[in-house]
Amino acid sequence: MFNDFKLIDDRPVYIQLKDYLKEMIMKGHLLEHQKLPSTRELSKLLSISRNTVLNAYADLEQEGIIYAVKGKGNFVGKVETLKASSIEFNWKERLNNVTLLADEFDLMKQDIHWEKGMISFNSVAPEEKLFDVENFKRAFLTRMSLEGDIVLNYGYAKGYKPLIEYLLHYMEMKGVDISNKDILITNGFTEGLDILLSSLAKKSGRVICENPTHHAALKLFRLHGFDIHGIDMKDDGIDIEQVEKSLSEKEFDFAYLIPSYHNPTGIVTSSEKRAEIIRLFSQYQIPIVEDGFNEELRYSGSHLAPLMTFIGEGNNVIYISSFSKILFPGLRVGWILADKELIHCLESMKRARTIHTSTLDQAVLYQYLQDGYFEKYLKKAKTVYKKKYELARQACNQYIPFKRMTGDGGLHLFIELEEGMNARAILKKCYQKGVVFYPGDVFYSNGEGSNTFRLGFSRLKEEDIVRGIKIIGDTLKNEMGS
Repeated sequence: MFNDFKLIDDRPVYIQLKDYLKEMIMKGHLLEHQKLPSTRELSKLLSISRNTVLNAYADLEQEGIIYAVKGKGNFVGKVETLKASSIEFNWKERLNNVTLLADEFDLMKQDIHWEKGMISFNSVAPEEKLFDVENFKRAFLTRMSLEGDIVLNYGYAKGYKPLIEYLLHYMEMKGVDISNKDILITNGFTEGLDILLSSLAKKSGRVICENPTHHAALKLFRLHGFDIHGIDMKDDGIDIEQVEKSLSEKEFDFAYLIPSYHNPTGIVTSSEKRAEIIRLFSQYQIPIVEDGFNEELRYSGSHLAPLMTFIGEGNNVIYISSFSKILFPGLRVGWILADKELIHCLESMKRARTIHTSTLDQAVLYQYLQDGYFEKYLKKAKTVYKKKYELARQACNQYIPFKRMTGDGGLHLFIELEEGMNARAILKKCYQKGVVFYPGDVFYSNGEGSNTFRLGFSRLKEEDIVRGIKIIGDTLKNEMGS
């Protein structure tokens, strides 16, 4: 007995011993009232210190799993280990339709997965090697020293006040009139959109959006029972003529738009078209949900103001964003900027669902932003990503026989092949050669896009970007030749 006790490096030894003995007792290998080895005997048997055994026994005694008899030693206590007869449910039959739909739309379970050694163009997340870990540690230590007792306690559903104030100023610097607006902090963009969709009254049950668009948004629209009406994308943004025609023919509860570095096309909507979008949707009294995706990652040209800047004191735009695709995705901190009265109600929905977003995460992010680290990080990141972006464009132009390529910045490019080409068929052949990418049909609201795919280059080495794109191009040419 005890000869199967194995130590691992990253846990205190006394906890490992306590868990080991507890498991032995719970499984019935050590019986009630059985005498345990003395601390001296067990330390010698396991080649660990006697203090380690003393600490483990003390914890087990405190939990009521063992008991000590003065002058006699430690004994196994009375532990209920009886188990009821087991039954097995068919849980699929007990799940509701929304859960089954979520499982059906879960791309992480369905797609061809990256394996070690492969070149993966799937991700549009930031490059981990760029993460500003040292300054993030400084921000963490600073905030903990200032108010550690506060940030480790329950927080407010609306969010951490200093971060809210920082973000209001941040959006004001982008040109947004914040006089009658407020912010709700969320667990990233996805929770923000989910809270909003859970709160809006469903009248027509229809949403109008760009086609293709962000697949996570499409999934949420479907889970919430909305019909999705997609509008084609031109090189300068959504097709305004199609928008006007659709608005004149049907009613919509809201619009969902990604004007900057659109996911998946990478298109940046022109300033003129942004003004026209606001005019049209204002005319038809339809609110706009603006996704502030990757706004900061512009590599050339002047900054384009968010749609929300065009409404002045108006309240018909709801802006949802996060720093996840630029800074630290693991923090899961996003925000909704909207009319004060709307935020007041969304706060209650947030409280009912998740109580609040991690105050610690919010506080450390605030300190990092407040100390000016974000501006320095962004400058460095843009230099790295710009080089990868230009390299990816150049390689696509050189190797891939595409019909259309879009992407004005950001962390990805979108490729449209000639009609009749099937991106998923190409993906299967590229997978055998160690390259994967994202098929474009998942981004379309109407089942189209079988001849499209997205290339995310942010996390790849420069040489792998070129090599991977060449493999895709060669595969395409062979397919076209055959």
